[in-house]
Amino acid sequence: MNCRAAALPPMPAASPLAHRIGRLAVASLHAELACAPKPGLVTPFDRGSHADMDAATFLRSLFALRGYFVAIADAALQRAGFDALRRLGIAAETAMLRATGGVNTHRGAIFNLGLLAAQAARLRQQHGRVPSGEAVCHAVRDWSSELLAAPLDRASHGQLACARYGVAGARELAAAGYPLLREVALPALRQALAAGMPRNTALAHTLLCLIGQTDDLNLLHRGGWAGLRQAQRLARGFIAAGGAWQPDWQQQLQQIGEVFVSRRLSPGGSADLLACTWFLHCQERQA
Repeated sequence: MNCRAAALPPMPAASPLAHRIGRLAVASLHAELACAPKPGLVTPFDRGSHADMDAATFLRSLFALRGYFVAIADAALQRAGFDALRRLGIAAETAMLRATGGVNTHRGAIFNLGLLAAQAARLRQQHGRVPSGEAVCHAVRDWSSELLAAPLDRASHGQLACARYGVAGARELAAAGYPLLREVALPALRQALAAGMPRNTALAHTLLCLIGQTDDLNLLHRGGWAGLRQAQRLARGFIAAGGAWQPDWQQQLQQIGEVFVSRRLSPGGSADLLACTWFLHCQERQA
């Protein structure tokens, strides 16, 4: 597969701000990929619960998406409407699938991180200052009516899980302003970093906080209610015992990972939200 041919190249006419936001978004996805151990998820060292993808698959996807995040940030700066942003997301998904040979590596990130990148750029332009992560999340609610009215791919794994189990999907979470990011992930990440945790450790800790609180559609798709609840119990137990402050936290996550792999559980939705959390944190620190 020629990744260069499949990629959406960065827009040379885009503003410097759009390029900065786009680079932060791609770097956040790379940070999520590099984080290890991650129960059930692809890392540079293993495939987790996935037989159809590895770290190289994710890197090809990232290459293909590098221009998308620049484009959606620039479109937001140009006051493009929601439908224009949606079309950019659809084109990005096509580029991703071409680059990966049909494997869905970043569909959730294209949606969630794309919306957050657009609003991070727009808020900077409107207010002339760096917005908080919470402000970026809240701003996505400006598109709540469009989000809830947008057409759905009812054959997707996520939508099938939503219909079968009656849980909220990605668009409902976005329309609500990402309460999980505001109330769970960002506070956990900030606490971990303030305590002196290295990036990888803080990200792993935050991921388990998310798994414990998220109705992860990928977990539901792969394991049903039983799989989701087991994953949540294991994650909450890890956090209740001290999370990544425990000296043997890596060994504990590896053990949890063995359980996930044995049941083919993969918290892909939580992984997408982890990348979003790191993006929101990093954009706060880049003037």
